Amino acid sequence: MSKTINIAIIGLGFGAEFIPIYQKYPGVKLVAICQRNKAKLDEIGNAFGIEKRYTDYDELLKDPDIHAVHINTPIPDHGIQSIKALKAGKHVACTVPMATTVEECEEIVRLTHEKKLTYMMMETVVYAREFLYMKELYEKGELGKVQFIKASHQQDMDGWPNYWPGLPPMYYATHCVGPVLGLLRKEAEYVSCFGSGTIREELIKHYNSPYAVETTHVKLKDSDLSAHVYRSLFDVARQYRESFEVYGSKKSVEWPLIEGKPLVVHTAKKPEHEIPEEVECPDFAKLLPEPIQRFTTKGVYDADDHQHLSFTQGAGHGGSHPHLVHEFVNALKEGKQPYPNATQSANITCVGILAHESAQQGGKVIPLPEFTFAK
Repeated sequence: MSKTINIAIIGLGFGAEFIPIYQKYPGVKLVAICQRNKAKLDEIGNAFGIEKRYTDYDELLKDPDIHAVHINTPIPDHGIQSIKALKAGKHVACTVPMATTVEECEEIVRLTHEKKLTYMMMETVVYAREFLYMKELYEKGELGKVQFIKASHQQDMDGWPNYWPGLPPMYYATHCVGPVLGLLRKEAEYVSCFGSGTIREELIKHYNSPYAVETTHVKLKDSDLSAHVYRSLFDVARQYRESFEVYGSKKSVEWPLIEGKPLVVHTAKKPEHEIPEEVECPDFAKLLPEPIQRFTTKGVYDADDHQHLSFTQGAGHGGSHPHLVHEFVNALKEGKQPYPNATQSANITCVGILAHESAQQGGKVIPLPEFTFAK
């Protein structure tokens, strides 16, 4: 790969958040953007001085100047757009989930091997400051032996357009599956899931799925650990929460019940009233190149950028966005695998897809396919 890595961003809703991060990353050039809506495309292109603009994704993929694409389009498009990019010889970063079918996940893994290209699913939780804090405790040995992991993602999706109404909870489970596999860099071996409750009739008809909540147990491969994950999207009274908790023999860390509150750290063998302690999670900008460090805590569009645009960053997704960019770009520069790579992304994504199938079969144990395991 040439000294400068040329990136194109596909989808300019959430995707626009990443424009200034790439523009400030050393050795990277954001050469093109793609958006079906030409008015929005030109607004963003003019604001950030990006000359190459595409309304047609297939035309963008023909551009020889583009080395890699960062896909931020609606969920149903992820699989096919990633496959097209890999077939066109482009490296791929794609927002979650990797795809919506096991077959699409398998094709992406196959193409990365066949064409020797890099793929990374841009899972925010495994680069959020809370996760990075727990990972640091684990790597320092402060947790002791990890005994159990759990995570949840609950959100009220009423009123969201397009493919969202009635979406089965586990279909889009990477925000809670990613961290339970990512902390120890393990793979899921098999899953068992139960549905609970019933959503409104007008929602059920979209996917023929009645469940208000899906709750899954995940057996970790080559490990004595299992993990518990659960999700809800409709007809459950719950504040938005992407949580991750780890229980160790020396310390355990629990996500706050109310967003914005401190983490709770439990330390073994202290007097009962001293065991729990509220801890303000530190930021991990120190892990990043200096030019993009500010994006973990500050707005992307600050006074020196584009005040008229309303996107914000930092607080959302735990400051993960610059870490995601760094992981992807650094992997391309150094010729190494990012986390999660194609195989790992497939394992994470297929947990959710297969968990829903398990729920439909009364909790049947379903193994993860072989292509989701590292060779």
